[in-house]
Amino acid sequence: MDADAGPFSLTREPNNSHIFGDIMDVYDELVDYYNALNASGAGNDTFVPNPNTFACEPFAPEAALGAAVCAFCTALFLLAAPGNLLVGVVLSSGTHTLLPSDVYLLHLAAADTLLSLALPFWGWAALLGWVFGDAACKLLSLLLELSFYSSILLLACISADRYRLVVRPAQSRREARGKRDWLMCVTVWALGAVLSLPALFRVAERPAGSDRTICVDSYSPDSASAWRLATRVVRHTLGFLLPLAVMLLCYGAAAARLRRVRSPRGRRARQLIVAVVGAFLLCWAPHHVAVMADTLQRVWLVPHGCAARRVVGGAEFATQCLGFLHSLANPVLYAFMGHRFREDLLRRFRNRVLCQGSEGPRNSRSGSQTSSGL
Repeated sequence: MDADAGPFSLTREPNNSHIFGDIMDVYDELVDYYNALNASGAGNDTFVPNPNTFACEPFAPEAALGAAVCAFCTALFLLAAPGNLLVGVVLSSGTHTLLPSDVYLLHLAAADTLLSLALPFWGWAALLGWVFGDAACKLLSLLLELSFYSSILLLACISADRYRLVVRPAQSRREARGKRDWLMCVTVWALGAVLSLPALFRVAERPAGSDRTICVDSYSPDSASAWRLATRVVRHTLGFLLPLAVMLLCYGAAAARLRRVRSPRGRRARQLIVAVVGAFLLCWAPHHVAVMADTLQRVWLVPHGCAARRVVGGAEFATQCLGFLHSLANPVLYAFMGHRFREDLLRRFRNRVLCQGSEGPRNSRSGSQTSSGL
């Protein structure tokens, strides 16, 4: 480097063999510069772009907000867990072979049930801090991530199944899809399990200056930024953008075909499509926007201080609660809004609870048309 050049000058002699070494020299100079800034005593709200150091305290809800979130998670558990279990029981207790849509709905109910089982723990953590220990932090985080990925990927599978049913009904009837649909669900669970493995890096720890323990990611300081960025990109892509694209394409094509059906049933099916996509966006889009904002701050692509970090942390906290709400919306949208599912449920209630005789032969399974109304 020229002796008169500034500390960040990229001027080099035209020798390609030294390019890599020159880049490493510039990187070392940048690191020294950032370390000098951090050692200069800058305040917490000053933009100090060191990707490996972050001195701000994490967001912690106030007592009133923590109590409200605890009540919300408990109420959601009391509604979502029985609702999803009921869907699973109705779909799995019949004597006939499950139709393809039933298979996906059964696994979706299982995924949402797992998510709902973890809700009381996160509710109490919002109120009291993480008091369940390090092992529970890893286990419940793994359970939450597994149910998150599996549920959303299964929603994409359901939208593809609806597309085949509405747009290509003849091909759908010809296909022998029993084993294939079960294999697809097993693949979804396996992929969800792999994508959930970063949850094992979470630990229960008490940040400096805080009076409560929290369950947070804990990566090696040397690789924290790279790991966090990689897991965030995977989460945004496979946990939101890709499933959303599949849903928009499949449901868009189905809605276009149903628009030609001038009947109350076709109109209700189109309304249900809008409700399904709208619920997905309403529950998950705000959370992913908040997490994207947090990612941009952590990789120092936007200037910020601790005040901005606290705002984004609060947004992540609130929007995650909104995402939990989807575990309650799924059984309502995909099962209880189907009139034949309701009829099947009512018949079982009469036969088993009111003891009004045997169940008798079933007219049909609560399959694709039964559960969704499509």
